[in-house]
Amino acid sequence: MTIGDPLLGVLLDGRYRVEQRIAVGGMSTVYRGTDTRLDRAVALKVMHPSLAGDADFTARFIREAKAVARLAHPNVVNVLDQGADPRAVFMAMEYVPGRTLRDLLRDRGALSVRAALDVLEPVLAALGAAHRAGLVHRDVKPENVLITNNGLVKVADFGLVRIMGAADSSTTAATEAGQLLGTVSYLAPEQISQDAPTDQRVDVYAAGILLYEMLTGAKPHTGENAAQVMYRHLHEDVPAPSRTAPAVGRELDALVAAATARDPQARPWDAVELLAAVQRVRRTLPAAQLDAEPPASGRPTPQFGPGEATAVISAPPGLERTSVLDIPPELLPPIRPVDEDLPPRRRRAARGRSRTPLIWSAVVLVVVLLVGGVTYTLSSAVYATVPSVLGQSRQQAVTVLDKQGLHGAFSEQFSESVQAGQVISTDPGVGAKVRKSDAVKVVVSRGPERVPVPQVTSRPLAEASKALTDARLTAGTTTEQFSDSVPKGAVISTDPAAGTALAPNSPVALTVSKGMHPVPDVSGMSRDDAAKALQDAGFTPQIAGLLPFGKVTEQSPAAGTPRPQGSTVTITISLF
Repeated sequence: MTIGDPLLGVLLDGRYRVEQRIAVGGMSTVYRGTDTRLDRAVALKVMHPSLAGDADFTARFIREAKAVARLAHPNVVNVLDQGADPRAVFMAMEYVPGRTLRDLLRDRGALSVRAALDVLEPVLAALGAAHRAGLVHRDVKPENVLITNNGLVKVADFGLVRIMGAADSSTTAATEAGQLLGTVSYLAPEQISQDAPTDQRVDVYAAGILLYEMLTGAKPHTGENAAQVMYRHLHEDVPAPSRTAPAVGRELDALVAAATARDPQARPWDAVELLAAVQRVRRTLPAAQLDAEPPASGRPTPQFGPGEATAVISAPPGLERTSVLDIPPELLPPIRPVDEDLPPRRRRAARGRSRTPLIWSAVVLVVVLLVGGVTYTLSSAVYATVPSVLGQSRQQAVTVLDKQGLHGAFSEQFSESVQAGQVISTDPGVGAKVRKSDAVKVVVSRGPERVPVPQVTSRPLAEASKALTDARLTAGTTTEQFSDSVPKGAVISTDPAAGTALAPNSPVALTVSKGMHPVPDVSGMSRDDAAKALQDAGFTPQIAGLLPFGKVTEQSPAAGTPRPQGSTVTITISLF
């Protein structure tokens, strides 16, 4: 794939040396490189030469760099620099060694519920940070979810990012009438129909598709071509994942259904609200359901229908690229004058007859506006819209709510993905109407919950296991070894050691004593062989008699007697 690449070995902007091509997308290629000034590895995202001359694509590329540079979040791939020289338009990003979620799904198929949520939660945390910063990703898919070698999940490729409220036409989903940018399997219905502006809820929809795919090993909507897939997004609900993976359960079905509702108004407001829902559901699921292996049908490599993406360079099977997609005319909203099929004379008559109703309509409209204005004034004195305080500190949330005439009822709970002191969720959610006299329930993160490993050494195995359960941990693997100081059946040590802070339900490995070492049976051996056998077992041989030859006829203690290592074993050598 990299033979003949003209950028290999090139020094971009006099600073970044291009070393290896690692990924190819629909609009750009990603290389591994070196920042020669700081001597560190970087990922270099270079726009395809065919697009570099397009002002809209170049503006979108630069906008991605500026937008992501505003995000400082551990689950977002950091943008370090952006530049251009005669050979390329590029950005330098944090280099993340590891693999993509697509690679993981290709290798393993469906994931357990716990593994799926372990990936989804940091993805939603990253998207939530973007949404709170006024950014929409618009291209959430497994190819853009990176998993580092130490298990950290990061969201990459904000190439289609849109700034909420931006008026620039290049920030919309459409490139021109009847076209859009995106990856067809993860497009929300409103992106396809283009009959209304899109917002952060398109990322919520894609995250729901992502969850379905992790739980089942396949996409919910497939077809022989892109048009069929788009039609299904518009007209079919995403099926319940439990139909394919029964262990998923109704709680996860409800999460997927909410996130992938075809009506954006029925979805969670943004990724942080979906994250709060995911965490609430997770706390209700038993360990057996979280760790249940998916059915065999969900394990093979997922299959992807043809026509699901347009790739400019060959790629591994199943890889979907961000593409410019033509929307079939039958999927676009109809635009047609109501009287276009009438003859000219009848059209003129129809327009003449329509003037009187228009006058009455104007009168009615004025009355409605007057009544509506009074109603709105009264309503605004009683009700207020819940503002977004997600990710803010408690004091910041108090200030924001106060500006809306609202007050909060604060509580705390542990969170693996939201930093301590930041708001996890509100009830009612963001954008909901609430009486100003009613308190908005605000949940603030206490950070990740951790419990210490209890001291269980020298305690019987059953008692030690119960102590771990009482501490909200679980007994992991059990191994046995001899011990001169710990009674048989008691715990010698734990891994991790006592006092180590772990997440609840983490496993703790136990080493259990087999007791003292048994004395080996050396009867019938020669003097030298018997002495060696005792020494190898950790005992000190003492030979009775001076005969240099003969066999062992007696030993004390007897074979099988448990004795501490280093103890003396007397052997008697005899000719008979």
